[in-house]
Amino acid sequence: MGDVLDSYRLLVQGAWITIQLTVYGSALALVLALVFGIAGTSRHRGVRFLNRVYVEFFRGSPALVLMYWFFYSLPSLGLELVPMFAGVLALGLNVGAYGAEVVRGAIQSVPRAQYEATVALNFRPAQRLRRVLLPQAIALMLPPFGNLLIELMKGTALVSLITIADLTFRAQQIRTNTGETVWTFTTILVMYFVIAQLLQLSVRYAERRVDRMLGRRPSRDKAGLATVAASAPGGGTAG
Repeated sequence: MGDVLDSYRLLVQGAWITIQLTVYGSALALVLALVFGIAGTSRHRGVRFLNRVYVEFFRGSPALVLMYWFFYSLPSLGLELVPMFAGVLALGLNVGAYGAEVVRGAIQSVPRAQYEATVALNFRPAQRLRRVLLPQAIALMLPPFGNLLIELMKGTALVSLITIADLTFRAQQIRTNTGETVWTFTTILVMYFVIAQLLQLSVRYAERRVDRMLGRRPSRDKAGLATVAASAPGGGTAG
């Protein structure tokens, strides 16, 4: 145990890389989720088709295989990515596909009367989303987004296989140097758990802020409806 604790600098360095991967990957996943989630609610068949292609392909592709493809296969095609970028790209594309379904389901869970009211007020499609649909849908998106954020953080453990010195990579180094298998991996289990709890607290804080901004707290039934709708196949309502 003492040998593992003596290597705390390596663990801190690895944890910092893990946090960076989580932040960058989550930012990419959020952008993709919003873009393709909104596309999935479009009235235009071609736009919805793009949503389905992205979601079905990247949701069905293992993040590890995507990392290998970006890091090991692309150089043979003349495009070489640095390990960090390859890891972020793979995680963001994979988790963003799940997030797109969350966004689509949340928007479609907004009561139909709200959409009809925007039509009666002659709002343009962008105005409907920005002023009415998205503000209400955000409250429904946040709980499942919190789950996806933690899943992405756990997925960062895979990047050690493409030479990124994250927390898992550093743990392997310490285990090799000290021979302490049990204490090394027990330590990083605790560290991953702490990072996950910090992420969950951040999401809950964001939920409270959104609830105050909307002047209400969404019911458990609506939150459940958004989660169910996120996995349903799709059509849409918003432009």
